[in-house]
Amino acid sequence: MKTILIIEDDTVLRENTAELLEISNYNVITAANGKIGADIAKKHLPDVVVCDIMMPELDGYGTLKVLSENTKTKHIPFIFLSAKTEHKDVRKGMNLGADDYITKPFSEDDLISAIESRLAKVSILKESYANKPISQKKEGRQELKTINDLKNFFDDNGTSFNFEKDTNIYREGDHSNYIYLINKGTIKCHQIDEQGKELVTTLYKEDDLFGYSSFTNNQTHKETATAIADVELVGVSIIEFNNILENNHRVALELVQLLSKDLLVLKTQLLEMAYGSVNKKTAATILKFAEKINRRPEDPIKISRSDLASVAGIATETLIRALTSLKKEGIIKADGRNIKILDLEKLKLIS
Repeated sequence: MKTILIIEDDTVLRENTAELLEISNYNVITAANGKIGADIAKKHLPDVVVCDIMMPELDGYGTLKVLSENTKTKHIPFIFLSAKTEHKDVRKGMNLGADDYITKPFSEDDLISAIESRLAKVSILKESYANKPISQKKEGRQELKTINDLKNFFDDNGTSFNFEKDTNIYREGDHSNYIYLINKGTIKCHQIDEQGKELVTTLYKEDDLFGYSSFTNNQTHKETATAIADVELVGVSIIEFNNILENNHRVALELVQLLSKDLLVLKTQLLEMAYGSVNKKTAATILKFAEKINRRPEDPIKISRSDLASVAGIATETLIRALTSLKKEGIIKADGRNIKILDLEKLKLIS
C-alpha cells in the first residue's frame, strides 16, 4: 500500500482529503504545516507528498525547498494543492520543482489522477533505470535520437504553462526564453503590418513545437503567439534546449528536417496567397484550421472571421463573401463563429 503525506493547515480539508485517499486504498499521514510536514517526510519517506502553499510556520514553497535539498526526500513526487490559481503562482511552483499543481476546489478524480500518474512515472523510471546497461547508468541521461524522444523530454522535464483563449504566450519583441510543446489547444503566430492589419504566419496544434526564434542566442521574437483556444504547454529554456542539441546530434538533424518541412509549408502558403482565387484561399484556410483544431476535419470549428481572413491573406469582407458562396454550394455550414464542413472532398477540389 502506497503512503501519501498530506500537508494542509485547514483541518476540515486535511481530514476530508485523508479520508478520500484512505477509501481509495492509500495509507495516509498528515501534517498541519510545512515544518511538521518536512520532518514527517524525512522520517517516513512517503511515496507522494500533497502540500498546500499558504501555511503558517513554513509555506509550501519552503517545504518543497527543504525536501529538495535532502538526499532522502528530493526524489519524492511533490504535488501542490492550492487556491492560488494565477499563472505566475503555478509557474513559480513548477519552477521550484513540483511535479504537479492542483487548484482548489478540486474533484476526487483530479487528486487521484495526479497521484496515480506520479506513482506510475516513478515506477516506469525505476524499471527503465534497472534495465539500462551499466554504461548508460554511469553516463546519466539517455541519448535523444528522435523528435518523439525530444517531446518526451519536454513532457518529463519541462515547465508547465496554461493560457486561456485569446491570451498572448509572447509578443513580438519579447526575448525568446523558452521552446514550447503544445499538450492541448491551438496557437496562432501573427504580425501586424504598417496599416495595422493582422497577418497570421503560422498555426500550431497539439503535439507541435514552437517558439524558436534562434537556437544559438537569446533573440527577440519576430511575431506574437496567441492562444486560439485554452492551451496547455510545457516549455524548456533556450539554454537547456541548446544543451540538448549539442549533446544529441541525431535529434538535432531531425529538428533541421522538421524546420525544412515548415519552410516548404510556408512557401506553399505564400504562393496560395499570391496566386490562388479567393474561394481557393478561403477553402484552404478552413481546411488548415480544421486540421489544426479538430481530430476529425468534419467536426465544426469555432473561429473568428478575422482570423480566417488573416490566414487567407484577404480582407474580412472578401472572406465573408467567399463563405456565403461556399454555403450556397452546400460545401460548408456557417453560423456565427461556427463553421462545419459538409462536403470535405468538394472543399479540397475548389480552385
